[in-house]
Amino acid sequence: MTSTSSTVTGQGQGTLADQAYRSISERLVTLRIRPGEPINDERIAAELGFGRTPVREALKRLEHERLIVSYPRRGTFATEVQIADLGHISEVRQQLEPLAAGLAAQRADERHRDELGQLLAQLAETPEGGADLIRLDMTLHRAIYAATRNPYLEDTLVRYDNLATRIWCLFIDRLPGLAGHVHEHGPLLRAIIDRDPDKAAALAAGHVEGFEAAIRAVI
Repeated sequence: MTSTSSTVTGQGQGTLADQAYRSISERLVTLRIRPGEPINDERIAAELGFGRTPVREALKRLEHERLIVSYPRRGTFATEVQIADLGHISEVRQQLEPLAAGLAAQRADERHRDELGQLLAQLAETPEGGADLIRLDMTLHRAIYAATRNPYLEDTLVRYDNLATRIWCLFIDRLPGLAGHVHEHGPLLRAIIDRDPDKAAALAAGHVEGFEAAIRAVI
């Protein structure tokens, strides 16, 4: 797939720019592209099999989301992970994650509930550790955000979850409770599926608080 048209869609996955965004974002968030590493749009386009136009569109979006930064005459780089940002990120997530969980419990339709049920089953079968667990954590969050049926809230929370996950990945070797942190989503998913917004909101609040406490314990 080498077309440079960013409006071509593929298998219901969005435009080429959307697909490039998801691929590059995953690399940045999980630190496969290390903080401070230079970003070469031509090389990334070749690796992903896209033209440079959708990759450049994706990079503009990623810069807006603070995952990359561009400097005149120097180039584009993955942003550094700033631990000082943990408090700011947590302030936002402590307000919006419970809101999203509560709304998801109220608004999720059958399609969303089926997806959450499948993720709940997958969570029980996922090995404790490694990149698969991190990707599942990201998938779980995104499924909850989508179930709010509020695209503005969804977009905002994806941005902040990405930033929080980068911090998590930076300290992952020093965090003993990775599996437990991810498996906390089990009761949360069940509360959403059972249409219990108060319980879902409370569990989401505890999840965010636990995340920040775990990071601060190893800083």
